Amino acid sequence: MEKIRCGWAKGSDLMIRYHDEEWGVPCRDDRGQFEFLILESAQAGLSWNTILQKREGYRRCFAGFDPEQVARFTARDVERLLADASIVRNRKKIESAVNNARLFLDIAARHGSFSAWIWDFVDGKPVRNTWKSMHKVPAASVVSDRIAAEMKKLGFKFTGSTIVYAHMQATGMVNDHLTSCFRYTQINGAEQTHSTHVPEPA
Repeated sequence: MEKIRCGWAKGSDLMIRYHDEEWGVPCRDDRGQFEFLILESAQAGLSWNTILQKREGYRRCFAGFDPEQVARFTARDVERLLADASIVRNRKKIESAVNNARLFLDIAARHGSFSAWIWDFVDGKPVRNTWKSMHKVPAASVVSDRIAAEMKKLGFKFTGSTIVYAHMQATGMVNDHLTSCFRYTQINGAEQTHSTHVPEPA
């Protein structure tokens, strides 16, 4: 029997594999957090499938998603990346990645890790939602609004509430798999969770 997946998990093997193996899995590793911060910011105005296709290019161009190395990038590095077709060649997005790397490290230095800081917005536990259809899944939330506002105040770029919410979904801060999706119960069972969402009526 074919597995039931969220409706967006189609179109390419990359999308299906990403959905089945990564999306919604709690990430408490700073390098993983930084990777998704770069990728979600790069997605603005583009499809996630496009970003997944360029993921290895980003990994190579952005020092294996090492924030310490990216924070040291210079104007020459930006020009080098603008000439590399393996990533999205958008000057503002590339410059924001370097800017955000420096701020990422500032937060990590103050809070022990960036992961600890951002997970604190959900009290350190994934939010478990109970969506039954894709059109119910929000593009942002009260929590993503709070995180985005704080990040803006700190100087982050390309981290509006919609991008932050996508980051929360990707890093498992929120489980937005549909309840019918085979990954929903797998992820909920992997780590103790709590719900801040009122279930939809049956």
